[in-house]
Amino acid sequence: MTEPPKRSDSITAPLRHAVFRRIWLASLLSNLGILIQGVGAAWAMTQMTSSADKVALVQTALMLPVMLISMPAGAIADMHDRRIVALVSLGIALVGATALTVLAWLGLVTPNILLALCFVVGSGMALFGPAWQASVSEQVPAETLPAAVALNGISYNIARSFGPAIGGIVVATAGAVAAFAVNAVLYLPLMVVLFLWNRANEPSRLPRERLNRAMVSGVRYITNSPSIKIVLTRTLVTGIIGGSVSALMPLVARDLLHGGAQTYGIMLGAFGMGAVFGALNIGEVRRRMSGEAAVRACAISMAGAIAAVALSTNAVLTAIALVLAGAVWMLAVALFNIGVQLSAPRWVAGRSLAAFQASIAGGIAVGSWGWGHLTDLAGVEIALLVSAGLMLISPLLGIWLRMPPVGARNEDATELLADPEVRLSLTGRSGPLVVEIEYRVAQDNARAFHNVMQEVQLSRQRNGAYGWSIARDIGDPELWTERYHCPTWLDYLRQRNRATQSERALHQRAIDFHLGPEPIRVRRMLERPFGSVRWKEDTPDRAANEVLPVVATAAGSST
Repeated sequence: MTEPPKRSDSITAPLRHAVFRRIWLASLLSNLGILIQGVGAAWAMTQMTSSADKVALVQTALMLPVMLISMPAGAIADMHDRRIVALVSLGIALVGATALTVLAWLGLVTPNILLALCFVVGSGMALFGPAWQASVSEQVPAETLPAAVALNGISYNIARSFGPAIGGIVVATAGAVAAFAVNAVLYLPLMVVLFLWNRANEPSRLPRERLNRAMVSGVRYITNSPSIKIVLTRTLVTGIIGGSVSALMPLVARDLLHGGAQTYGIMLGAFGMGAVFGALNIGEVRRRMSGEAAVRACAISMAGAIAAVALSTNAVLTAIALVLAGAVWMLAVALFNIGVQLSAPRWVAGRSLAAFQASIAGGIAVGSWGWGHLTDLAGVEIALLVSAGLMLISPLLGIWLRMPPVGARNEDATELLADPEVRLSLTGRSGPLVVEIEYRVAQDNARAFHNVMQEVQLSRQRNGAYGWSIARDIGDPELWTERYHCPTWLDYLRQRNRATQSERALHQRAIDFHLGPEPIRVRRMLERPFGSVRWKEDTPDRAANEVLPVVATAAGSST
């Protein structure tokens, strides 16, 4: 009797791939160490100071680097071998964890030193995140990517289920220094697995972008992608409001439940167990509900859970509320993450995921600071109730910023376009380049053509163009001219090959409006011919240095 075929979208499907499985198991240990250190750091701060502001700043110190350096980290992940980037970033985190261990063992840790070294560890993990998440698509087939994203969330939250409880026991029996040491040791398995990963590196035929230009390219892509902007905005708001739970958890354990480090660990464990449950059901939620409906349900459920945590003085009831909060928090974050992963093409995947990380981590960091200040003024209970109220009304954002539908991954085009024929001496830095494309469109189709060109504008701009315009000839109403700039010749070559399959289909829709037997006319012109082209005074053919339009190759996708 033959077994039924295994579903590619099942939650365990990615684990059938050996590379992903090994990295996932090693990352589970690493996440366990991070959570154990988090317990040690938060509890050490409560022992050194009674200020709720300082306690909440531990969370801020760990998360703020993600907001500050995520875009450079994403650009680095897209520019360099992601395996090497991950190893270097883990090395930075290991140095910070080791220094914290040594100083704690010597009794030299102060609140400011603790925050500074938490910031170092957070910086290493901020650099690690985009490279790790963007490499997931290289470890599993596209059809199992949503399950792989959910599994990575499960990895963190399995650790969150047991790590805090273990951390509470470690801190209670051996002190915070032991928690810091455990974290340092548990970085090592992940570093070994990544070192042994034989990653297939596909070198680009074009030179690598400079870091600052790569960051600009990432920002340009995101700002011209309406769906990603909506997801990032909703992620930021959710992080700011929902960050109250993790930021104030030590104070919930100490002030509302009157417990110690073990109580704190158990409460975090309850939140993590709920998150595992939420991640296990992400596939079912995506099948049954739209993205907007799911995010609304998560927000309303989390509002009730936060209110229950605020009003409860019973550890069991608080733990139950935290299980619910963890489940809906994980569902919301996973939905946001999957939305970004499936929308961004490979060339900008690291930068898009970095923007996602910046949104969630920045929201938590800013929110933690705000909730700490509010707690100093009004107490833990009031701060949590305010958070619950804001979470309850947050679905109203969907009126203006409705979650976009999430479909298949925005696949890169399978074929690279041939470089245009050039009769002018160019270098990679020659520029700016001006591109003009002439369409002849029937007057009855003018409105429909113009609407399609608004989508084409976003496509051109997110892939690297600027100064885009569309104009209609007042003397010949059928003639339309699309015009845009690229900074350099190399930037233009990158821009025209970054278009995904769906974007090339969009460009073809615009071309399909063109009338007549002749193809659309494409001009490519150098705006500063003698300020940017390397030419020699003794060139025999001086005409070669004149500004000549590039001879257009086949019409259509060659633009």
